[in-house]
Amino acid sequence: MSFNPNFRKKRSLFAALALGLVLTMAAVTLWGGRAISAGGDYSELKVFTEVLQTVKSAYVKQTDTKDLVYAAIKGMVGSLDPHSGFMTPDEYKEMQVDTSGQFGGLGMEVGVKDGTLVVISPIEGTPAYKAGIKPGDRIVKIDGQPTGNMTLMDAVKKMRGPKGTSVTLSVWREGMKAPRDFAIVRDIIKVKSVKWKVLDEKAGVGYIKLTQFQEKSAAQLADAIGQLDKHGMRSLVLDLRNNPGGLLNSAVDIASQFLPKGKLVVSIKGRSGPSTDFNVTDTYPRHEHLPMVVLINQGSASAAEIVAGALKDWHRAVIMGTRSFGKGSVQTVIPFEDGSALRLTTAMYYTPSGVSIQDTGITPDIEVTLALVKGEKEYPYIREKDLKNHFYFEGSKHQLEIQGNTETKEKMAPLLPGNEKNDNQLQRAVDLLKSLSVFEKVSKAA
Repeated sequence: MSFNPNFRKKRSLFAALALGLVLTMAAVTLWGGRAISAGGDYSELKVFTEVLQTVKSAYVKQTDTKDLVYAAIKGMVGSLDPHSGFMTPDEYKEMQVDTSGQFGGLGMEVGVKDGTLVVISPIEGTPAYKAGIKPGDRIVKIDGQPTGNMTLMDAVKKMRGPKGTSVTLSVWREGMKAPRDFAIVRDIIKVKSVKWKVLDEKAGVGYIKLTQFQEKSAAQLADAIGQLDKHGMRSLVLDLRNNPGGLLNSAVDIASQFLPKGKLVVSIKGRSGPSTDFNVTDTYPRHEHLPMVVLINQGSASAAEIVAGALKDWHRAVIMGTRSFGKGSVQTVIPFEDGSALRLTTAMYYTPSGVSIQDTGITPDIEVTLALVKGEKEYPYIREKDLKNHFYFEGSKHQLEIQGNTETKEKMAPLLPGNEKNDNQLQRAVDLLKSLSVFEKVSKAA
């Protein structure tokens, strides 16, 4: 299947925000438009229909055909890679709700590792954050129901719900002798993807935290830069730590605000056919000479890695922090007539220098590990290489890695600067920008 370059022109772009680590594009027609033939690879469908008929006629309880078919499709697609999945009509509607940036729920990014629901990151200010949920927490039960055989979509659906209703999560954390129950009251989760602050008024150092890539993120970023300009910003720290990704178009529009016209942002290539290039767009004002430091860590994934990779390859920013997540695949959402949809990995993306970061991530120009202060703890981080059936590169071929159980631990990066003195990564970035400012003054004086 080749990647369809016209997907970028479609208005219906969906991202699985708060569901996992996904870089998404969307299609409004069935993939490829091809009918299934009776022979060839599809001759095995005879076995499927025989099993279906046997279950319908001989199983001890009455079954629903649609439920059986949906379950079979989920099993098939779920065996491909960690980011492909089948969505029932209800699940697809839930995904569309996510793109609005507002929904009833708990407010955290989750994924699945070794058959267990794992917290990637709680969203600041949400019920999950206030309840004390931490990255790396393993959710073993939701309202008493084990999550071991639960799909990611099913788990998210159980945690979502109307404002004011309660859900109990049984959480196991390293160091615990037994899981602990967290009774959390749902609220309306309003995801603000861009936040800004002046870090040093005298030196003119601005700060922008980008939490994820939504439909309005690029516009919000442009507004934030405008506000910082009013405060005399002369350099910028762009914080992409713990950013799980989102929309491809948003990543392109955000990177475009810092790159010269005509530069390549990212290339995408499917299983066959030529690659599709995404160059700098003219939608928003560009700040191609603004001195920048981009902060990344293990939680920086997908669209966040596209932005960091583009700015690194074009030498537009100093990348600082720790190696990123390593998700270099693109998912396409393909809706069907019954309201269901398929989220399928259809392509891999490449940075402007032609490099795939799949399984390896972005290596920072300056590596800085977040330091612990007294009383703080480290939490396990999961990278792409730790996910079952993830893709990795061996030469030029895509391979499947069946095992990958390496976990690293690190202090959780703050979602916003509060006590900047305890955030040595941020402090190091500010010091670097101040140094650049001093060198500019000395150069001009000379």
